[in-house]
Amino acid sequence: MAVKKKYATFSELLSVSEKPVLVDFYATWCGPCHMMVPILEEVNSNLKDRLQIVKIDTDKYPQLSSQYGIEALPTLVLFKDGQPVHRVEGVVQAQQLVQELKALL
Repeated sequence: MAVKKKYATFSELLSVSEKPVLVDFYATWCGPCHMMVPILEEVNSNLKDRLQIVKIDTDKYPQLSSQYGIEALPTLVLFKDGQPVHRVEGVVQAQQLVQELKALL
């Protein structure tokens, strides 16, 4: 699922993506964040042609966490055209997440 790419800025990542971007704000110490890994893999297998999934470690990028008001982990934020359009906090089952995202894509 994960493809490691480097971008100069988060804005660049959002601007070069041809698809909406689902950002998983997480931390390595966060137990529920680890529970999201297989869920996001299933979401990716269902929506890979319509969506790009990116993981951002909030401990490494605290300025992004502040900028987007991330207060709970995990938090998923869907960006379309570089703007946040949907947010999900906490662990969500894969099928529920797929249905929510399909309605927004």
